[in-house]
Amino acid sequence: MELVELARYLDNYLRVPAVGDAAEAVNGLQVANSGKVTRVGAAVDLNEATVRLAAGQGVDLLLVHHGLFWGGLQPLTGPHYRRVAELLRHDIAVYSAHLPLDVHPEVGNNSVLARALGVTIRSAFGDHHGEAIGVWGDLAVPREALRDRLATHLGATVKLMPFGPVTTQRVGIVTGSGGALIRQAAEAGLDSYVTGEGAHHAYFDAEELGLNVYFAGHYATETVGVKALAEHLAARFALPWVFLDHPTGL
Repeated sequence: MELVELARYLDNYLRVPAVGDAAEAVNGLQVANSGKVTRVGAAVDLNEATVRLAAGQGVDLLLVHHGLFWGGLQPLTGPHYRRVAELLRHDIAVYSAHLPLDVHPEVGNNSVLARALGVTIRSAFGDHHGEAIGVWGDLAVPREALRDRLATHLGATVKLMPFGPVTTQRVGIVTGSGGALIRQAAEAGLDSYVTGEGAHHAYFDAEELGLNVYFAGHYATETVGVKALAEHLAARFALPWVFLDHPTGL
């Protein structure tokens, strides 16, 4: 398949031009290749390890959630040079989608994880860069059961801060570093909130606002979107794909 055609499809499907995000996200096609896509690799992060994994698997397009430019403008030296050099040497293109992937109703991190946990999605919540990035919905289970579902589905250790009701009712999800949105979750009337990680004071936010808060890992909670997007491309364009796992444990 032609890379330019696939990138154009992804831009439209993920609504890349319309979704607000940090400037350093640089959503969309970040690195081109010689023009063809025959095998897709999905990864959470663009780093030396995932580039090596992609090269070893014969991947010519990397779909990532965190792309090349989070450090802002920087010289092509050291690790940054090595990442780019290996991409060019192996003719691997990079397509990055940050908030456009988080908020997507079909393959987005938050919607995919909500459905996997059994949450009946009602609406969006949680403002970030002008976008409502989270989802919330109904799920009535013991709070420890939700913790166990998260751990099983993600293969991760889940930290539960049990300050809400013993049985969950209104559950919100913002994957990744969503600890700063605990107050917004409370203001949305939620009693339980699932995210990846947060700052030290997030514990006190959960305690004082009376929420069950689940930290399931930044990396682990954001594996679901890139996998779902790669599966979508496989179904639509018959492109084989592989998940390139390089967990941080964070």
